[in-house]
This record gives sequence, C-alpha cells and structure tokens, in this order.
Amino acid sequence: MENLQHILYKVRIEAVQGSTDLKIREIQADSRKVREGDLFIALRGIARDGHRFIPDAISAGAVAVVCEEFPEKMVPGKTYLKVADSTGACAILASNFFDHPSEKLQLVGVTGTNGKTTVATLLYQLFSGLGYGCGLISTVRNMVRDEPVEATHTTPDILSVNTLLSRMVAGLCDYVFMEVSSHAIHQRRISGLLFRGGIFTNITHDHLDYHGSFREYIRVKKSFFDGLPRTAFALTNADDRRGQVMLQNTRAAKSAFSLRSAAPFQGKVLENNFSGLIMMIGGQEVHFRMIGEFNAYNLMAVYGAAVLCGQDSTRVLQVLSNLQGAEGRFDYILSPRERIVGIVDYAHTPDALLNVLSTIGKLRQGHEKVITVVGCGGDRDRTKRPLMAKIAAQHSDLLLITSDNPRSEDPLDIIHQMESGIPLSLKKKTQSLSDRKEAIRKACSLASPEDIILVAGKGHEKYQEISGTRFDFDDRKVLAEAFEELGK
Repeated sequence: MENLQHILYKVRIEAVQGSTDLKIREIQADSRKVREGDLFIALRGIARDGHRFIPDAISAGAVAVVCEEFPEKMVPGKTYLKVADSTGACAILASNFFDHPSEKLQLVGVTGTNGKTTVATLLYQLFSGLGYGCGLISTVRNMVRDEPVEATHTTPDILSVNTLLSRMVAGLCDYVFMEVSSHAIHQRRISGLLFRGGIFTNITHDHLDYHGSFREYIRVKKSFFDGLPRTAFALTNADDRRGQVMLQNTRAAKSAFSLRSAAPFQGKVLENNFSGLIMMIGGQEVHFRMIGEFNAYNLMAVYGAAVLCGQDSTRVLQVLSNLQGAEGRFDYILSPRERIVGIVDYAHTPDALLNVLSTIGKLRQGHEKVITVVGCGGDRDRTKRPLMAKIAAQHSDLLLITSDNPRSEDPLDIIHQMESGIPLSLKKKTQSLSDRKEAIRKACSLASPEDIILVAGKGHEKYQEISGTRFDFDDRKVLAEAFEELGK
C-alpha cells in the first residue's frame, strides 16, 4: 500500500476533487482488473477510451481516478484527479509507486525491425553466463533471473513494465535487456524509464499499417535514441543506411558495429555453414553456434553492447561462442532418415524473409531444392504481402503460400493478395493451401533427401489466430511430426 500523495510526486495536476490522503493498493489502467483500494488511470487508447470505464472502475472498488476530463457524475467519497496527459501521468505514477525500479538496474533497450528478440535474448544469456543476475523483456518470453514470466506483447504497457522491473529489483537483477518496439515508443510504453543503453539493429518496411509511412516509422524509432540520457550509450548498425540517422540528436555516447565498414566494433565472417559461423572479431577468430550473416550482425550488436557495459572483450567472446539464438529464429531440425533440413523462422517482413532465404542460398551445396512455406498475418500491413510472395518465389525452387494468423480477415483474400506479387514466369512453381498444417505436410512430401524446407512467419508462436480465436499451433512441432511420418 502506498500513499496517494507520495505517488503523485512530479505529476502535473490541473484539478482535484476529493482527498489525496489515501492508501493505494495497486494502480490499474484496465477497469476489469480493478479491486478495492486501487487507483484507476483512464488512458486514451487507439481502440478504446479509458474514460468510458471510469464508472466500472469505481463500482469495482477504485478509490481514486486519474483522468483528462472529469466524468459528469462523480461519486462522493471518491477522489478524482484531472491531468492534461493521463499517459504521461501514468508513467510517473508507475515509477513512483514501484520506487523507480529502472534507476536501480542497468536497463538496455534493443530496437529495429529485425533482430530485436535475438539480440535481447543473447544479451540476457551472455550476462547470465558472466555471472550477473539478469532480466529479459522480449516477444518470446520475459525472465526474472531463471524464472519465466508470460510475454503478451513485444513491450508491455508502462504499468506492466514497472511491475516486471520491480520484480527484477527484488530478485537482485543487475542487468535487464528489453525489446523496444515502434508501437511501444509511439504509445509511450517506455516513458519515464532510465536506460543504460540503446541498440539499433536495422530498419526496413514494417508496421506501415500503424505508422502510416516509412518516414514516420523511422522518426518513431529515432525518438528512442533522442530520449537517451548522457549517461547512456547508443550503439548503431553502421552498415544500415539509416544507422547514423538514429544517432543524429542523441545525447548518449555514440558507437557502432559493422561487418563492411569502419566502426569501433568491426567483425568479418570467415565461414558460414550449418555447423555455425566463424568470425574475426577484435583480432580473435571465434566459432559461433549460430548461422547466417544476419546473425553475424546480431552477434556484433551483442558484443559491442557488452563491451560498452564494461565487460572484458575476450571473456565476452568466450561465453558468446557457446550460446544459441532465440526460439524460432533460424531454428532447424533434420528428418532422421532422409536428412531433409527443416528451418523454422519468425521472418514476417520482406527483409527478414530475404535474409533467411539468402542465408539458405549461401549454405546450400547446389543440388538441394529450397521449399518455402509462408503466409502473411491478417489485420496488418497489406503492402508487404505481394512483396513477400515475390521474394519467396524468386529465392525458392518450390513455394507454398498458406495462412499465417489471418485474424479477422479471410485467409483466401490474404493468399490472393500475396499471389498478385508473383511474376507470371514463377507461378508454375507456386501452390496455395490455406490450411497451414497441410501446407507444411505437403512441403515435406515434395522434398527429396537433403532438400531444405523453410517454414516462415510464425517462429516461436504456439498458436494460430483465426476469426478472433487462438488455436494451438506450433510450426516446429508440425514439421517434426511430418518428418516422423516420412520415416515410417
């Protein structure tokens, strides 16, 4: 229980109705979670306005409400606080309520279109291996040391973030590594957090359905670095054409990693095959268990960030060489008898899909077919659908277009939009199956020994969302089961 007056510190209040000398049990921004003694914050969201649910919150037991407009009817004995910006107030209130947890941790944020999960996960694994207590906030999972916490968004809301960080402080974590999505930046889900560092992986076309334009998407990503304090570091990908743009106005100490140009953290790929990567980094030749040039960039980002955090470079490389990437990122299995290579990857943007297929192209010996199974999510950026199909067709010997998470859209409509991007000359090697499981099984039946099957788009996800309902679905499990059937 915290005193309301205490947690209102630094919140700019325009008007008050009622007493502020109250004990607050919890802070809630979802009226359905409100219990007796809670403070409810009415946030204006994209789909819903929290002000509509003030009566519900009061009925559920809220003793105080923070809002931008007083409701027409105010219940006697309850406290109402009017602010100009309830989202900004929420960030301050959450930090005050949990006693400023981000200031007690070394918090490092990772942003970019691709690689966020892998970089954050590798940093978590690396620093754990170096002997530190670590926390992780990612798409795949949240971790408080070795305790998993369910992940529902790339970056949770600001209340959930502070709750997690508070648990990490209590769990004696030293470092926390967080994926920072463009949605989270734009919706100010990281407001009020003190970052020790920020990492930029790359940027390509994605989430244009939300941001409206690529320019706005870039601006939002850049604003994360603009907000870093002087005490932080800002690490960018020097080989990305917009890497330096991210650092133009930051107050943080600037640095960069690269595989192709001069940079403080420079690496070179010496070998790249299914047994892993051999790289030259900092004058040392290192073998990594991960595969592909895109993972070489991820490894360089991790290496650079670790050194900027004051870690010994030789020890960093020793630990990093034994680590594996995040689940569902170039996650591969072999069929027992036919030696067919199956790869499951989260690639759900044109650039990510091209990276994976280019990596496969460099790994193949020349006689193997590449069979790709891919779809596009519903209720998301439609402009990338034909482009992803075109890329898949150009870099595969056989292409099976299928469903991803169609959500509220008709799967066949999504498939037709993807098909529109395939040149006439490539249509003969393309098939469409709306049932994702059948598409994966079909790919396996079409494969010959040593062929390579890529199942792209869902990666670590353990569900498929159709017409608003989530069904159990695991690409890796379906692929493994199909391999078993082949061996019978």
